[in-house]
Parts: sequence; C-alpha cells; structure tokens
Amino acid sequence: MPQQDIHSKHSAYSDGRPWPRVAPTLALVNALEQIGDMNRTTPLSEFLPYQLSITSNVVSGRIAQEYRQRFGLSVPEWRIMAVLGDAGPLTQRELTRLTYMDKVAVNRACRVLEERKLAYRRPNEQDGRSHHLELTEEGQRMRDEIMPLALEMERRLFSSFTREEVEQFRSLLERVKGEVKDLDADDIDSGNFGVG
Repeated sequence: MPQQDIHSKHSAYSDGRPWPRVAPTLALVNALEQIGDMNRTTPLSEFLPYQLSITSNVVSGRIAQEYRQRFGLSVPEWRIMAVLGDAGPLTQRELTRLTYMDKVAVNRACRVLEERKLAYRRPNEQDGRSHHLELTEEGQRMRDEIMPLALEMERRLFSSFTREEVEQFRSLLERVKGEVKDLDADDIDSGNFGVG
C-alpha cells in the first residue's frame, strides 16, 4: 500500500491556514547518524534500557518538531493535553503519575497551558489543598486537531510493521513497564552488569 502524504489528508488548521511542510532538523539527522555509529562500536548500544531511551528520544524529538512548529507545544504540554483529553479533569499529582514525568515538568507544562488558555484549574472538591486541571474549549479543539496528526505519524512510523508485530510490540512494552515496577534495586549487584 503506498504511503499517503500526511498533507494530502490533513492539510490545514481548522481556520484554513495550511500546515507548513517540515523537514528533519540537522540535529535530528546528526543524532540518528551518531546512533548508527554507536551501534557499530559501543557495547552500550546493546544495553536494552539505553536502546529504549534513545529510541524514545528520537521518536519524541521528531514528533515534538511537529507539535512545536504547528501548535507551539512542547512534548510535556502535549502529553498533559492528551491525558486530560482522555481522562478528564485531573490533579497535578495524578498527571505526574499517569505521564511518568517529574512534577516540575508537569507543573511547568500545566502553567503554560493555563497561560495560553488551553487549560484551567478548578478546586478539587474531595481535597481542598489541590486543584483539578481541565482543558478549555480551545484546548479541547486543539487536542482534537492534533490527534489525527498524532495517529497519522504513528501509522507512518509503523507502516512497515504488520498488525501482529505492532500488537506484540505494545504487549512487550507493557511487560517491560510492569517489570520496572517490580524491579528491586537493592538486589542488584553492579558487578553483574560489566560496569566498573
């Protein structure tokens, strides 16, 4: 199946302005080349947590380019919007837990979203010490505009994978995440990892 240009299906903002065409930045190209070089020469390249981190950074960096250029959003700001859009109003503590971001990054992202009138705080009726953050109508509109772009980028990223491979990949990622929760660092002897 030929790949469809994202601009042919979703080619404009909701107000009719065309989306800018985006080329990979030199920094992203250099990072990919360095990863390729490291894969040939460095044992670290075989360390799976490192590979997960690097892959996540490369994918997030590429996607962040789109959100930043088209919508002026950082990755943390988009993550907060996406989670609020899925889950509804949440406290910052809940957002920290659900996004796996540190609380400073969550606080900063929430503040920016409020300043841009994409989200607002309202008192938490169950706990007077905290507030719920919720998307405004404009925030919900922007999230709804971004979601097709995010899904198209996901489709293109995994277009060479079969449906079964994608589902297996999702399953393996969930298993890794579960194992991390159960990992007891006190039982780890660093001598077993060849580091030192």
